[in-house]
Amino acid sequence: MPENKEKFLVTSALTYANGYTHLGHIAGSILPADIFVRYKRLTGADIIYVCGSDEFGTAMEVKSIEEGITIQEVIDKYHFSNKKAYEDLGVSFDIYSRTSKQVHIETAQQFFLDLYKKGLFKERTEKQLYSEKEQRFLSDRFVLGECPHCGYEDARGDQCENCGKLLSPFDLINPRSKLTGDIPVVKESKHLYFPLSDYSEKLKTWLESKKKWKPNVLNYCFGLLKSGLEDRSVTRDLKWGVKVPVEEFKDKVIYVWIEAPVGYISATKDLFETHGTPDKWKDYWYGKDTKMIHFLGKDNIIFHAIIFPAMLMAHGEYILADNVPANEFLNLNGEKFSKSKGVGSLVKDIVKIYPADVIRYSIASSMPENRDTDFEMDEFRTKNNNELAAILGNFINRTVVFAKSKFENKVPADRKTAKEDEDILAYASSQSEVIGKHYNEYHFKDAISETFNVIRACNKYFNDNEPWKKVKDENDRCASIINTCLNLCYNISILIEPVLPNTSKSIFGILNAGSSELKWENIGKKLLTEGNSLGDNHILFPFIEEDKAEDKPESDAVDKEKPKKEVIQKVKITENVTVSNDNLVISIDDFKKVVLKVAKVITAEKIEGSKKLLKLKLQVGDEERQIVSGISEFYTPESIINRKVIIVYNLKPSKLMKVESQGMLLAAKLNDKLTLVTVDTDIESGAEVS
Repeated sequence: MPENKEKFLVTSALTYANGYTHLGHIAGSILPADIFVRYKRLTGADIIYVCGSDEFGTAMEVKSIEEGITIQEVIDKYHFSNKKAYEDLGVSFDIYSRTSKQVHIETAQQFFLDLYKKGLFKERTEKQLYSEKEQRFLSDRFVLGECPHCGYEDARGDQCENCGKLLSPFDLINPRSKLTGDIPVVKESKHLYFPLSDYSEKLKTWLESKKKWKPNVLNYCFGLLKSGLEDRSVTRDLKWGVKVPVEEFKDKVIYVWIEAPVGYISATKDLFETHGTPDKWKDYWYGKDTKMIHFLGKDNIIFHAIIFPAMLMAHGEYILADNVPANEFLNLNGEKFSKSKGVGSLVKDIVKIYPADVIRYSIASSMPENRDTDFEMDEFRTKNNNELAAILGNFINRTVVFAKSKFENKVPADRKTAKEDEDILAYASSQSEVIGKHYNEYHFKDAISETFNVIRACNKYFNDNEPWKKVKDENDRCASIINTCLNLCYNISILIEPVLPNTSKSIFGILNAGSSELKWENIGKKLLTEGNSLGDNHILFPFIEEDKAEDKPESDAVDKEKPKKEVIQKVKITENVTVSNDNLVISIDDFKKVVLKVAKVITAEKIEGSKKLLKLKLQVGDEERQIVSGISEFYTPESIINRKVIIVYNLKPSKLMKVESQGMLLAAKLNDKLTLVTVDTDIESGAEVS
């Protein structure tokens, strides 16, 4: 292994095994980590990616009581379901472990003992809330009440989910038992505390050195430090948890937010024990050259950028995080995806309806990197049809179809190259550096945007060089063009692999190429062997059409008895139509089938529950038409009243968000800016465009 090879330990926030994972988890911590890891593997980095189920704490007890099954049955149910959901989505963990494993229990207990033997913990006899009805102390998550900071009525006893403030059960106004609603009484109990306040200056100095961290993370941390850190209890009066390995406190368990982050260490141990190299975990946790990256949502910042680092500082042997690139929230209809509220589309259900890569792309291109992002279910269809199929799928298909029909389904010889061939490959190479920089800086949306700029350039190269003309009298030049295009397909398969791994693999299959050269450094090179036969071609992204049927899949609310917040639209997936062997080259007779007319916008209004859609009423000659168009990010309703636009008049009606659309507006898009195609005002509505 080269000494200068980058070395990374990447984690995604452990998933609570008390419910099914939803799109909020994917956008917050799972997908960005997987994209980053896949990119780094392409660069040859020494990198491991660990995650797992967080299976202790009151959340498991609550779910056990709610579902009427044992806690073991709860954690088994959700661990294996979520593990499969992540696999179905193409997440490439090196290991997806679980905290109920013996390796974790022993690791957490040893970590606790190491701190205890240093005399760090402070012993306190404290007052706690006790439910006489339930005959037990109410741990923080068993208590609900009004947040003293924001007034949220269902704040938990450890943290307000609404404003993110850390709390104790006694901070809550009008506390009550989460399970029975019982008003608790106060009793005394002896506990151990970690002196978090003692580490304020060390944390401040450490955080001040992190110049490249996201502003949202640093601002949050410095805000907490300024307001003053409070010592945190490390023990709990619970039966379900990792037992405290100290005789005097053996009837208690280790507080889950002290024990759970140690799960990253135990998962790494688990990984290398499985590989038969049980001591190799130390290379990553003790090695000062290792960069540890924690991917998570903003509600977990305090634990990964304040509490866990303080614990590691106190221990003294382990590395600290190199970065904590926390994302903001992905919202559905304005509400944060949440298990406890029943808000969120479940991964296990969505992967049965949409291809995994379409889900990955839809979320990645809308990722809440710097601010909360609203997500709409119709984005899957829009992203698939207008971007994946129309840009990426189009280039691969038109290239391979041409090679199949004109060059016996083989990679043609590169006999007559031209400067434009070198230019497009050089552009792909230079863009790989730009894209790589974005990945290294956790700017995933920018990386995806630049990736698709490469694919757009490839489509332009194909169009500008007109191989369908040159094949008639410049066969050698045509062969070089298609040779270049096929090699660009190979280049694209490397570029898209971090986000679209299944599609990347499919392109390799279509090209009948091995993946041994799947290296980031090879972008911009010609790697295909002349004369090699291509594989079977197939449509990468079949068009997704909205199902007209009224019935919907079962609600994806987290629990069936909770209110139905969102349902997944049923879709029909249809094959793309290849217009001709040259793809996109159509006859005048084909074009004449499309009727374009001038229409005047009479009214425009936003569609409730949609961020992008406007409902337009249009005057088309003597008739009125209604069209639904995704232009609200670029036009306000008021700004397009009385404009004269071009519509596809004879398009089959469809429904968007249950609203009928009787046509389509023409628009141009460049650099993510969309502009409607409009006409002079003296042209009458209803005039046909020819």
